[in-house]
Amino acid sequence: MNILFMGPPGAGKGTQAERIVAEFGIPHISTGDAFRLAMREGTPLGQKAKEYVDQGLLVPDDVTNGIVRERLQQDDCSQGFLLDGFPRTLSQAEALDQMLSAMGRKLDHVINLKVDRSLLLARLTGRRICKSCGATYHVLFNPPKQEGACDKCDGELYQRSDDTEEKVGTRLDEYISKTAPLLSYYADKALLREVDGEKEIDTVTADVSNLLRGRGE
Repeated sequence: MNILFMGPPGAGKGTQAERIVAEFGIPHISTGDAFRLAMREGTPLGQKAKEYVDQGLLVPDDVTNGIVRERLQQDDCSQGFLLDGFPRTLSQAEALDQMLSAMGRKLDHVINLKVDRSLLLARLTGRRICKSCGATYHVLFNPPKQEGACDKCDGELYQRSDDTEEKVGTRLDEYISKTAPLLSYYADKALLREVDGEKEIDTVTADVSNLLRGRGE
């Protein structure tokens, strides 16, 4: 099963992706993870990406698309995958269609997690992340057992510098302008499935699972 997760920052894509890949036995592929893997392995595309990253520049589409293509061709994706964070633009969506077609594959589902802007602001400004393992917490919705310490590895928790209300607002505006048009693109292909991301985490997981198994509306 080939799945694409969509939704604005703070919609809960990472949390839900972790649960869905465990249920369906497929890898979770985020652009960031694909970049880090390519750079760590020193692939030609990974080296190109590192040049841009080291300069604080956006990685161009041709490099990003190539890295995603390489990741999707790896053995662990043979039974499916869950994409998160790619594509971000219509041109990337078209490139994804082309690369999957070349592999004799296609997207089966596009899941969009819908969350109101005011709730997204509350979620993102209260987010805390473990410096060691990357686990995510929230001061209101999902606090750690011990304040400032990760439940999983006891690592130190921190707030991202871009999790202030002003910067979060800018990120949401950017998402709407650049990525939201993809919703129409996938709706036209009859792939888009909307899920209420404001419900309890377990309920959202059940809703997503039911859609993927053909039990949803």
